[in-house]
Amino acid sequence: MISVDGDTSTNDMVILLANGLGGNSEIIEENEDYYLFKKALHLVNLFLAQEIVKDGEGAKKFIAVKVSGAASKKDARLLSKSVITSSLVKTAFFGEDANWGRILAAMGYSGANFNPIGVSIKFHNGSHSIMLMQDGTPIQFDEELALKILKEKEITVELLLKEGSGEAIAWGCDLSYDYVKINGNYRS
Repeated sequence: MISVDGDTSTNDMVILLANGLGGNSEIIEENEDYYLFKKALHLVNLFLAQEIVKDGEGAKKFIAVKVSGAASKKDARLLSKSVITSSLVKTAFFGEDANWGRILAAMGYSGANFNPIGVSIKFHNGSHSIMLMQDGTPIQFDEELALKILKEKEITVELLLKEGSGEAIAWGCDLSYDYVKINGNYRS
């Protein structure tokens, strides 16, 4: 559920291997050790996934797209991943443009089941938040507050739907001039 530029690279991956050389007891049943290991592994994977995005070529902003209220988990995943991989959404964040239309467009071509009339879109950065669309209707919002939020290095986009209980989160970054410069100036 991460995207730097929508492409797949062997440089942006994590591999988990177990060879038994640690001498630890093998976990063969779902007991306390299993759940403790599962929780620890999830935290490590979450951290590494977010670090891959933050280390993206030319990345200036870390963006989380959180979907809630989708018809299913599958739909929530499709929606959040579609928004976070959209080049137009990425460039809007780089340009610090509160462009809810690009977000809604990316949701529209995601293939997910949702009703745009029930969509609310909210941006926040921890200390400030702003609603851009409520129940499918764009609302007047404070452009200065939106810009203040978009100038931050970490931004969360909340997509609130009224379809069900499906939730998902995807992480990505903006698409900057530096990304084009870095990727335009080397050969593999």
